[in-house]
Amino acid sequence: MNHAELLALFDHDLRAGARPDGPGARVERTGGVVRQVASAGGWNGIVWSALDEAGADAAIAGQIGHYTGLGLDFEWKLYGHDRPADLGRRLRAAGFTPGAEETLMIGDVGALALDAELPEGVRVVPVTDPAGVDHVADVHEKAFGADSSWLRHQLLARLSADPDTVVAVVAMAGGQPVSAARMELVPGTPFAGLWGGGTAPGWRGRGIYRSLVAHRARAAAARGYRYLQVDASSESRPILERLGFAALTTTTPYVYTTQEVAPPL
Repeated sequence: MNHAELLALFDHDLRAGARPDGPGARVERTGGVVRQVASAGGWNGIVWSALDEAGADAAIAGQIGHYTGLGLDFEWKLYGHDRPADLGRRLRAAGFTPGAEETLMIGDVGALALDAELPEGVRVVPVTDPAGVDHVADVHEKAFGADSSWLRHQLLARLSADPDTVVAVVAMAGGQPVSAARMELVPGTPFAGLWGGGTAPGWRGRGIYRSLVAHRARAAAARGYRYLQVDASSESRPILERLGFAALTTTTPYVYTTQEVAPPL
């Protein structure tokens, strides 16, 4: 499958055909836009759009109105090939704040280099219970310096309600969690997504991230999935390229924060 065909398949299966990413979330399709609305702790945002120059600004305003009416902050997940070409500029003009650009990378499981080895004394443990979820959340906070309450809530809910669609793992050094990651499986498609791969400071550069990618790739292959999808940071992209992943396009999160309106005096 060539680049254009794979990008079209990705858009069809994971964006236009998006499914809720967990319990308590729903996907809605309206006015050339596919969006997710989630309960507390879930992800809210636009996953796909088919807009033109004439209607883009009205569509953006409509989504702002929808989410602010619900009192929710949300993200417009913009890909490098989305149209119109100036959609990013229009989002900024409407009050969105862009985050760091990442690279959408795809790996054909059958062609990846999966011979990574863990450092001595480190082992990979599957996450299946609240204690394991706590380890994942602990690593997330150490690796990214960000609150992980949403991750704990989402992962617990998914393991409880839909365990066949998620694989979570943690790397343990003795009794200490030092790295963690998860994989979200999309039934009915050839895609599995790699998310949340992070390693605590002091344990980086030892091949643990690479080993967790390889571990999840083998799990995806065993379940019949062909492609792995990653939104790669500039730090992880070189590692993924060495494993055999290829860049497909870019992705940038545009975040809209709901502003509380003061009551009239």
